[in-house]
Amino acid sequence: MREWIYARIIDWRLHLFLACTVPAAVLVWAIGNGDLGPNPLETIRDTTGIWTLRFLLVTLTITPLRRMTGWRGIIRARRMLGLFAFFYAALHFISYVWLDQFFAFDGMIDDLTKRPFIMAGYASFVVLIPLAITSTKKWIGRLGGRRWQLLHRLIYFSAAAGVVHYFWRVKLDVQRPIIYGALLSGLLFTRLIRTCSRSEHHNSSHAA
Repeated sequence: MREWIYARIIDWRLHLFLACTVPAAVLVWAIGNGDLGPNPLETIRDTTGIWTLRFLLVTLTITPLRRMTGWRGIIRARRMLGLFAFFYAALHFISYVWLDQFFAFDGMIDDLTKRPFIMAGYASFVVLIPLAITSTKKWIGRLGGRRWQLLHRLIYFSAAAGVVHYFWRVKLDVQRPIIYGALLSGLLFTRLIRTCSRSEHHNSSHAA
């Protein structure tokens, strides 16, 4: 019954897509109107970085939400949300390479050795690249379901590196990154409980 009700929501994926573009649209509007505050670069960089982390966390909530609600179709939102996480991560990275460093690659390499939060940010972004590339059904067929799932569990690493990046970046006002870290810890704990439960079920089946 619940699945029938959810299926009647008119083109919910289109609504979700439009909702996901809102942060970018608001940022573009602010840029066009010169309403980025006293430090435009920092506003662009922080906005895209925070939304990357938010989309990563929302993506990770899809599977637990599916189990709690019984809405199997919601799993189709996970790919879109994950790709938007990559989209905002790419904007965040571009804002650093272009607006902050002006493509000075020597300075970027120097940043890696001097500022640990930059290294954490790089790690988070780099891990997202293969996940975005292999997000299609064709790649699931090429890799096989099990290997594809193992690869895409790296999203937890990307989210964790993103939280660390944010925490080290803000230095003093750490309330927000701590909240994001707590949410991620909760999702990881849920995943761990699920994995342990399945392992115990598997072992008991063999024992029987």
